[in-house]
Amino acid sequence: MEMNHFRIPAKTILLGIVLGVATSVSAVDVKLTAELDSIQVKHNGKMVKVERNQNSANVLSPFWAKTSRNCPPFCIEPMSPAEGVMTAGEYEVIHFMKDQVNNDTGVIIDARLPSWHKKGTIPGSINIPFTVFEELPTNEDLAKALTSLGATRRENMGGLVRSIEKSMASMGLFGADEKTGYWDFTGAKSLLLWCNGPWCGQSPRAIRGLIELGYPKEKILYYRGGMQNWQVLGLTTVLP
Repeated sequence: MEMNHFRIPAKTILLGIVLGVATSVSAVDVKLTAELDSIQVKHNGKMVKVERNQNSANVLSPFWAKTSRNCPPFCIEPMSPAEGVMTAGEYEVIHFMKDQVNNDTGVIIDARLPSWHKKGTIPGSINIPFTVFEELPTNEDLAKALTSLGATRRENMGGLVRSIEKSMASMGLFGADEKTGYWDFTGAKSLLLWCNGPWCGQSPRAIRGLIELGYPKEKILYYRGGMQNWQVLGLTTVLP
């Protein structure tokens, strides 16, 4: 009995190998960015996978799809909450997670009130309500928050010393503009603050409070899109 032998063309074999490799490299239909399928970020002492929802039929919940809210308080916020503070998009948030949160050089702050935070948050975030940053420099809750962000408490040096330090800063002397009568921000971490979206004033208020306390503007980023835009893109959220 004769067997029929079929010869498969070399080009066909090569194409199969290439397609197989491509499939093994990325089986994700909706990537995080052009370079990343997903990332892992530190959250409450564990690593959380951040990715986009792979269901192409997924839609926003009615709450996040809502287009009309009373203003005030839900008014459209400017692109930057304060002069000298840079605004970040989702791409920058993802890289902040990967490059700074995971290396303990940066902190993502959910600046919303706890009642909002409990409904779900962006992975890698800690909740420090904006009201904390509007307290007096001697407030203990504020002191605890700033210490956790890498600031160090100083003895109250008074207005004269602060005036001298401001003069030093104006002359370009390094570090002089990172100290106040109460706080030394020289070793403070980079911050990225967010709230509910372009209509939310909670993180802008937190940022302005930090600046008033002396936190260096160049160490602050504002994610204006907040939870609204994060949900629009189908990105991972976690319950605290």
